Amino acid sequence: MRDFHTRLSGKIQTELQSIDLEGCDISREEAAKMVKFLEDCLSELRDYFLVLKSITVQDEIEFFKEMKPEVLGLLLYFNKIHTVELKRPIGSNETQSEYYDKELKSLTYFFERNLDFHQYYRANSTYLDEYYFVRGKSNHELCADSAQYILDPLFSTGYDYKVSKIICNEMLRIYLNKKKYNLEKQVIIKKSRELLPHNNLKWTGSKADATELGYSIRDSGVINHGNVDVKEIMNFIEVSFDIDLGDYYRTYVAIKSRKKDRTPFLNKLIESLIRRMEKDDSE
Repeated sequence: MRDFHTRLSGKIQTELQSIDLEGCDISREEAAKMVKFLEDCLSELRDYFLVLKSITVQDEIEFFKEMKPEVLGLLLYFNKIHTVELKRPIGSNETQSEYYDKELKSLTYFFERNLDFHQYYRANSTYLDEYYFVRGKSNHELCADSAQYILDPLFSTGYDYKVSKIICNEMLRIYLNKKKYNLEKQVIIKKSRELLPHNNLKWTGSKADATELGYSIRDSGVINHGNVDVKEIMNFIEVSFDIDLGDYYRTYVAIKSRKKDRTPFLNKLIESLIRRMEKDDSE
């Protein structure tokens, strides 16, 4: 069972590489595509599980506490992102920020409502696992959602769904906070630009190019003899050239991981300047 789960997880991770999970820049189209893919994975997992000849109690607990929620949690996450972005209002940044804030409050309600189970799960407790994660062992003294009565009794204990919701909502909380932060940051950039002399300068290169430039300026020591934080440099670039660099440290990490040319933008600047000089010399 573990070997099958490892192969399935590997397939899912490969598919996730095309999604900007850390930056939370996920389109409705990408979310819908992932929902369909994960539905197929969950169906594949169900077919595999139901034909197992024999299974120990510990294996069943591991399956419903860890394996199934890993897939179902992602499925719920991408489905929720699709719904959230589909219903997102078209309006000012402030209006959209309020919308994301409302969604965050609904997550707070979920965690408060399921506080005991959430604490049990996050503490890696095991003393109630046989009631939570073994089919047909539910204890009506424990807090349970009515949803368990309409779930597939052969492929669910009811609480595997709660674990999946916890996984989904913890990821969703990060997603919503980043979306809200990015909107608020755009407002700050806009207001800061209004304080500068009017200019039409706008960065038309990539965020990676701007990040490469920002870090090189910071580490060259040419600003304040090097006594400046990289955040100040990046804020200056954002405000001056009307660009939101997002998580520029994450972009920097990606730049470091380049195999061949780690500084293509800086090299391009050098080549452009040399061509200019050569052209001037030839005139």
